[in-house]
Amino acid sequence: MSAIEVKNVTKTFKDGDATIEALKETNFSVEKGEFVAVIGPSGSGKSTFLTIIGGLQTPTEGEVRINNQAFSGKKEKERAKLRFDEIGFILQASNLVPFLTVKKQLELVDKVAKQKVNKKGLELLEQLEVDSLENKYPEELSGGERQRVAIARALYNDPTIILADEPTASLDTEKAYEVVKILAKEAKEREKAIIMVTHDLRLVDYCDKVYLMNDGVLSEKKKQEIEKE
Repeated sequence: MSAIEVKNVTKTFKDGDATIEALKETNFSVEKGEFVAVIGPSGSGKSTFLTIIGGLQTPTEGEVRINNQAFSGKKEKERAKLRFDEIGFILQASNLVPFLTVKKQLELVDKVAKQKVNKKGLELLEQLEVDSLENKYPEELSGGERQRVAIARALYNDPTIILADEPTASLDTEKAYEVVKILAKEAKEREKAIIMVTHDLRLVDYCDKVYLMNDGVLSEKKKQEIEKE
């Protein structure tokens, strides 16, 4: 069973009298334990594709299924619950709440989930080597530390799916590799299905599959076909 299934999905927008095809008919799937990269130029449809999978946008046509459950066709309230339970997001800017400490960021997830403190989730801080930062605020952290905290928060609820949109864009090379190695490890050791949108072609070596998005068309590429600078 695929963790993510995209079936005949398209996305169009109106721009005055013109119709823009942001995403042409797309079929795609990711299994649990797979780490997949999506590359392509700016404006090619990568972010649209990722937000449709994450339920932040609905497709114009077609269907997205999460763990064999209908997803894209659900009402927003139902979609939000499934998204919270099953999907973790890692964004380029880490998206941490600026006035909460690292520990409070995770406690906020507990509050939203109406659950007691997630001890296994808190152990992630130690695994990601940010446990010593739990009482610091985002502005006190380096770029690499913020992204590791963002990864901990994304994994905190133990979702089956991680969607990462340019998670290394603000990091130097060493920290970028560090973040991607963490994602690859999580995919394999904890059976996560992970999709990473990236401009950095050097990072695809850590991925199981690579897809190119170009003008709204998604196609699988072999690693040896990709030119890395």
